[in-house]
Amino acid sequence: MAAGVVLVGGAGAAVALHASSGGGGTAGARQPRVVHTSVDSLGLTGAAADERELGARSTKPFRMLAVSWSDAHARLDGTVRVRTRSSATGRWSSWQKLAAADALPDPAEQDRAGVRGATAPLWTTPSDGVQVRVRGGHGARALPAGLTVDLVDPDSAHSASRSEDGGEAAGAATPALEPAAFSVADDATPTETPTDTASSVPEDTPTAADSGPASPSDPASDSPGSNTPESPSGSPSAAPDPSSSDSSSAAPTTSATSTPPSTPGYLPSLSEAYPSCPGASAMPQTAPSPMPAAPRTTAVPAPPMVSRAGWGADECARDAGYPDYGSTVKVVFVHHTDTTNAYSCADSPAIVRSLYALHLHQGWRDIGYNFLVDKCGTVFEGRFGGAALPVVGAQTYGFNTDSMGIAAIGTYTDLSGGDSASSTIPGAAPTQAMLGSIARITAWKLGMSGISPTATGTLTEGAKDSYGFTYGKSYTLNAVSGHRNGFATDCPGNQLYAKLADIRTYAAGPATGLAVTGVDGPYGATKAGTAYVTGTKATVRWTTGTPATLLSGTEILVDGTPAAKVSGSTSSAAVTLAAGHHTVQIRATHITGKTATSAPVTVIADTTRPTYPTAPSAALRTGTVNTTGIPVTVSWKAADDNGLHAQAATSPTAATLTSSATGWSTTAKAATSTQFTLKATDLAGNTATASVTRTATLVQESAAKATGSWAKRSGTSYLGGYSTSSSSAGATLTWTFKGRSVSWIASRASTSGQVKVYLDGTYQSTVDLKSATTLYRQAMWTKSWSTSAQHTVKIVVVGTSGRPTVTTDGIAVLN
Repeated sequence: MAAGVVLVGGAGAAVALHASSGGGGTAGARQPRVVHTSVDSLGLTGAAADERELGARSTKPFRMLAVSWSDAHARLDGTVRVRTRSSATGRWSSWQKLAAADALPDPAEQDRAGVRGATAPLWTTPSDGVQVRVRGGHGARALPAGLTVDLVDPDSAHSASRSEDGGEAAGAATPALEPAAFSVADDATPTETPTDTASSVPEDTPTAADSGPASPSDPASDSPGSNTPESPSGSPSAAPDPSSSDSSSAAPTTSATSTPPSTPGYLPSLSEAYPSCPGASAMPQTAPSPMPAAPRTTAVPAPPMVSRAGWGADECARDAGYPDYGSTVKVVFVHHTDTTNAYSCADSPAIVRSLYALHLHQGWRDIGYNFLVDKCGTVFEGRFGGAALPVVGAQTYGFNTDSMGIAAIGTYTDLSGGDSASSTIPGAAPTQAMLGSIARITAWKLGMSGISPTATGTLTEGAKDSYGFTYGKSYTLNAVSGHRNGFATDCPGNQLYAKLADIRTYAAGPATGLAVTGVDGPYGATKAGTAYVTGTKATVRWTTGTPATLLSGTEILVDGTPAAKVSGSTSSAAVTLAAGHHTVQIRATHITGKTATSAPVTVIADTTRPTYPTAPSAALRTGTVNTTGIPVTVSWKAADDNGLHAQAATSPTAATLTSSATGWSTTAKAATSTQFTLKATDLAGNTATASVTRTATLVQESAAKATGSWAKRSGTSYLGGYSTSSSSAGATLTWTFKGRSVSWIASRASTSGQVKVYLDGTYQSTVDLKSATTLYRQAMWTKSWSTSAQHTVKIVVVGTSGRPTVTTDGIAVLN
């Protein structure tokens, strides 16, 4: 084996890391942009032992602050209040109380020289002024020494550029979601990369013999995930040096022959662990001891995440070297950053950088949390060391080993529900996106440990001064616990703590709350009784209580057989159905491989057209008559086994009708054959048409046989230009005609009288023509038959007292 090869040891798996000198990466490899932060500390002063403050003053630009003090073991008994000045408006914020910080490193890390105690951080709007007041509690001992307010600018170069030219600096950091899976291909054999023998690789770098039975020639038979994407070239990509923007640096770099450096399972190379930093003195580069075991095989893929390089970590700022590693992750502790919820997700990388800067300023080796999740569900890699490996974080004091800390960015307290009022930052309910991503990380990390998220894990207390816990004693905790379960704190706040049971369920699988919410045909989700009605093409919609990020795929089952497969993030899909009745279900596959199937719904794929049990018929009706429009009513009945969606008339004019319509008032042109056509559409989109053809004819009074006194009246308002009127009681007009429908037409006015109507010699009714307004050509009485036959219609003038006159304008006949 060539010098400089480091093996990540594990049963049946090995990842070979090769050191080489040169440019720090393969040609074309993306180089991360380091985003430099700055921390400006301002001392607090005060004459009394229980009072310290900083008067309102202008400062350098900042976005996050915390108050800290010299002794990490000292408690600040009292209240810390701050307010900030907006650099945009010049206005001061209201006073905010800050609680003590929750996350703590292990005693060994906390006991290092220079480690400071601190309050929880506060994320602010862009600010350039601050005021601080610290007051000791009643009867409390003196305030801790060395109190400062620490102001963090998460992009100091950007702020300087804005300050100098008033514009935005180019190259602002944009987080990149990295592929996230630990993988050594089943048939992958790590191969040696040629190295420069002059490269400064320590002679004591572990070799295959030092690291265990696996060797570069051994096939990695225990791959934790064979579907991890390979590097674009199909060969190992050299790891970029995250600390340097100068590609000409001669610092040694490493590459993994079996998985790209962006993969979380990749053990950082020596040059990544010991970045080449300007002004840094040379130091021995040693691999982790003991070497962390490669993650065990798990079917659960890692979530996409923003790597440290993606959020702009300055690797030269942390302690050089590898972190401490545990044996495996047994418990996941959920935290909140206790910063604020009034942030944009676009600011999340800056918030992570700010937390990193504060933790370093407080003397920690690195950012404390292993992962951070914002309210949009974006996952950020935290403490350096390899996301898939059991990196010991600084988050739950005596329980950091063999645990993992996930910090929800924001504040999730519920002051009305019993959380401490030591902070006045208002809490919020965690979003489903956040809960889903926390569960996704949990499923992945516990999956590599073989622990169910709904089970428990045992940790040993490693601190001698953790309130409520005994040093060296083993404690059984839920595999997904809140910070408060391992340390005396309210973290992660009642609103997030109340969701831990959901996180466990989400992470363990299978999907919960899976249900079909609709099956859409051409007109949306329509039902006949309890069954959905569609055509042969349908869209199935569903919902699930489990966030989509926990689902690897979804199948639509038709009669128990998969008809479509879609991604877990999809909530609808199109299917093709055979004609007839079907059961439709949704089967969701959790990232653990567990499946859940919804209750079935019935779907009718209808291909049968509607019918017309009662064929259309046409009859004359009352209304205003003219030669182009004689009032007609068309009657029918349409039906469908599963229901009608709509009906319409298509000729002689178009009209939209209700789905239950059985009649249509229209007109017919005089002396013209007219086809009345109807269209019925069912719930599945099948259509049927029916029609009836009739001819309407106007017959004037000149064709009638008259008795008594009648006078002819001329005018353009009358049909044919004239009409006939009479005021003589008993005067008659009789028409003889052949047809299937007839209407009598007259004029109306306030002085109009009454007539009696006889059909085929039989009295039918008395019609009163009186009207407050004058109306011409009014069809006043109608009669229809199922077949055409010869009939007579006679009208008799009543001679109504005071208004005896009757004016008639003929009849209309329909054939």
